[in-house]
Amino acid sequence: MAKRANGEGSISRRKDGLYHGRAYVTTTSGIRKRVSVYGKTREEAHQKITNLQAQDNQGVPTPDTNVTVEEYLAYWLAAIVKAQRRPKTYQGYESVVRVHLVPALGKRKLRTLRAAEIRNWLGRLATTCQCCRHGWDAARTEPKCCEAGECCRSHLSRRMVQSVHAVLRNALENAVREELIVRNVAKLVQVPTPDYGIGKGLTVPQARLLLKESRKDRLHALYVLALVMGMRRGELLGLHWDAVDLERGTLIVSSNLQRVKGELLLGPTKTASSLRTLPLPSLVVEALEEHRERQAQERAAAGDRWAERGLVFASRVGTPIEPDNLRRSWYPLRRRLGLDLRFHDLRHTCVTLLLDLGVPPHVVRQIAGHSDIAVTMKVYAHASLDEQRRALGALGERLG
Repeated sequence: MAKRANGEGSISRRKDGLYHGRAYVTTTSGIRKRVSVYGKTREEAHQKITNLQAQDNQGVPTPDTNVTVEEYLAYWLAAIVKAQRRPKTYQGYESVVRVHLVPALGKRKLRTLRAAEIRNWLGRLATTCQCCRHGWDAARTEPKCCEAGECCRSHLSRRMVQSVHAVLRNALENAVREELIVRNVAKLVQVPTPDYGIGKGLTVPQARLLLKESRKDRLHALYVLALVMGMRRGELLGLHWDAVDLERGTLIVSSNLQRVKGELLLGPTKTASSLRTLPLPSLVVEALEEHRERQAQERAAAGDRWAERGLVFASRVGTPIEPDNLRRSWYPLRRRLGLDLRFHDLRHTCVTLLLDLGVPPHVVRQIAGHSDIAVTMKVYAHASLDEQRRALGALGERLG
C-alpha cells in the first residue's frame, strides 16, 4: 500500500467500532496541530477529515480543546454562520457576540464554561443599565444619566436578553456536534419569555379607508399587497415583475430586500416557508396593472437616468427603494388617516382579518409564509371584541 503524503490524514478503527480520523490543521491558538474526528463508518470519518482540510485551506482555523469562548465564537461566526446563514442573520449574530458575549465570557475556556456562570451573567445583563455600561452619557452635550448622577435605567428588553441567550446556545450546540464539549450548558439555563407585542391592526372600515386614501400615492399597489396579501416590507421591495403573472393572477414571493452593513442586498426570503406562490384577487390585479402603467410613465420621464432592475416597486429612476425610506410615504398617509400604526401592522391586519373570516389557520399560515402555525395563532390571532361578544353570546343562549 502506498505511503500517505504528509498532512493527508489517517483513519483507524477503534475497539468500540468507531473510526478515528486524524489530520494536521491550524488551530485557533495559531499552532499546527493534529486533531481527531470520529465516525460510525470509514466514509463518515473521511468526510470529516476532508471538511477539516478544506476549511484549513480557506484560512479558517479549527478550534482545539483549550480554545477560549472568544476564539471559538470567532471561528463559529466565520466557518458556520457566515457560510450557512443569511447576511442579515450573520450581522445580528456578530453584533451579539461582539457587544455582549465576548466582553463577558470571552476569556473563559470553552470546556470549563458552566450553566451557573451563564445564568448569573444573564441575570446581571437584564438588570444593567446599558447607558452606564457603554458610557453613552459621556458623549451627550447634556448628560442625563451616569454623568448627571442619576441612572436612566436603560435596560435590555426581554426579547434582547432571549436573543443573546439564543446566540450562545446555538454556538455551543455546534461545539457539541464538533465534539469540543460534552454538553451544551446554555440549554440548562432558562430565560424569561418575552412579551410579544401584538400589533393594533385595522378594522374593515379603516382598511377600506386606507386603500381609498392611498390611491393618491404612487405606492398605492404596495399598500394593497401589504394589506390584502400580508407580504413583508422586504418581500414587497424585493418583488420583481418576473414573479408576477397578471394574466394567470399569480405572484411568487421569492426574494427579500434588506440593508446589511450599509449595503442594499437582494436575497432569499426570510425562511423556507416564506417562499410561496399566491393567487391574486381582482383588487390586487387591478392595483398592479395601474402601477405598471404609472411606472412606464416614470420610466419615460426619467429617460437615460432610468436604471432598470425589474423591480415592481422602485424609485422614480428604477433603483431599489431604501427600506427605511418607505416611511416617507407611509407616515404622511397614516397621519392623514389619524392612525398610529407601524407599516408591519398592515400584514398583521391581513392575518387577523383572514382568521376573523373563518379561514383555517393552516391556510392563513401558507398565505403569510409563517415558519410555524404557532406563530400564526400565538402572535397574530388574538380575538377581537366582536368575536368574544359572539362567542359569549352563543354560550349564553345555549345555557339560557
